[in-house]
Amino acid sequence: MYDVEFLPNPSAADLDALTDLWETSVRATHDFLAPDEICFYRSLVRGEALSAVRLWVVRRPGGGFAAFAGVADGMLEMLFVAPDLRGRGLGRCLVEHAVARCGVRRVDVNEENTQAAGFYARLGFRVVSRDPLDASGRPHPILHLAL
Repeated sequence: MYDVEFLPNPSAADLDALTDLWETSVRATHDFLAPDEICFYRSLVRGEALSAVRLWVVRRPGGGFAAFAGVADGMLEMLFVAPDLRGRGLGRCLVEHAVARCGVRRVDVNEENTQAAGFYARLGFRVVSRDPLDASGRPHPILHLAL
């Protein structure tokens, strides 16, 4: 399995690297987002979202981040894996860690991101509700999942 590391006080360089990983992952998986939306969300991720969660990371053997998860109040707020490492169990490892060690029981997922919705379903999460708009009021439906 992978070594999951808590990142208690990420440096500005760490936050920049995590934001870059977020963007490459989103560009590979969120084909429903327009380029200007990715720029909009990127500024939110770097400016607000990363600092609002407890961060857990998996590092690449040669350095840098391979994947990360953000957890707050029993919720998996974010999970992103480098595109070149998808399908190798990094996401599963981080989710299982978050469930076992951080008390995670909930996650939200873009309904349009069918791969992610299927991933969470395979891990036992079930849809409990749906919102037609995302947290920014944009027309990207959100599925609320729970164990």
